[in-house]
Amino acid sequence: MTRRGLLLDRDGVININHGYVGKKEQFEFLPGLFNFLRQLQDRGFRLAILTNQSGVARGYFTEEDHKTLMDWALNKLSSQGITIDLTLACFEHPEGKIETYKRESYWRKPNPGMVLDALQRLHLNPSHSVFLGDSQRDLEAAQRGKIKTCLWLTSLSIEVPPGITLVHDYDQAMRAIPFA
Repeated sequence: MTRRGLLLDRDGVININHGYVGKKEQFEFLPGLFNFLRQLQDRGFRLAILTNQSGVARGYFTEEDHKTLMDWALNKLSSQGITIDLTLACFEHPEGKIETYKRESYWRKPNPGMVLDALQRLHLNPSHSVFLGDSQRDLEAAQRGKIKTCLWLTSLSIEVPPGITLVHDYDQAMRAIPFA
C-alpha cells in the first residue's frame, strides 16, 4: 500500500447537495472542483467517490437511476481530464421503505466499510491519503479507516473534532494537504 489517494464524499463535496440527488437534472458540480481534482490527479493521487445513497432505500430513486447518474457524472469529469478510479455507494438505511435495502450496513458511513474497501482495492496507504467530506459521519468513517488527513468541507465556522481540518473551499483543501 504505497499509493496515495483522495477519497471524496459525493453530495456536498462533488456536487451541490440538493437532498437525495438521483437524476442528472438535480446534479450541479461545485465550482472549482475540476481544477482541484486535476491538480491532485497530476500529483499522483488516485481518486475515489464514496457515498451514502439512502435515497434508494427510501424509494426516491433506484440503483439504476444512481448508476445512470454516476455514469453521466464520470463522463463529465472525464471530459475535463479527470479519472475517477473507483466509486462506491451504500444504498442501505435501517429506516428505508424498500425492504431489500432496509438494514444497517458496515459500508454506511460513519461505519468504515467503504473507506477500508477503497483503500484495499486501490492499494492506498492511509497515512498518505486524504478524505474530503461535508459531514461528521463522513469524517468519522475516514478516521475509523485510519485516513491521516481528514478535511471537513463546509461554509460554516464550526468546531471540529481532533484530527480533522475545517476547509471552506478547494483552495483551502489543497493547502491543507501536507503532501500535495
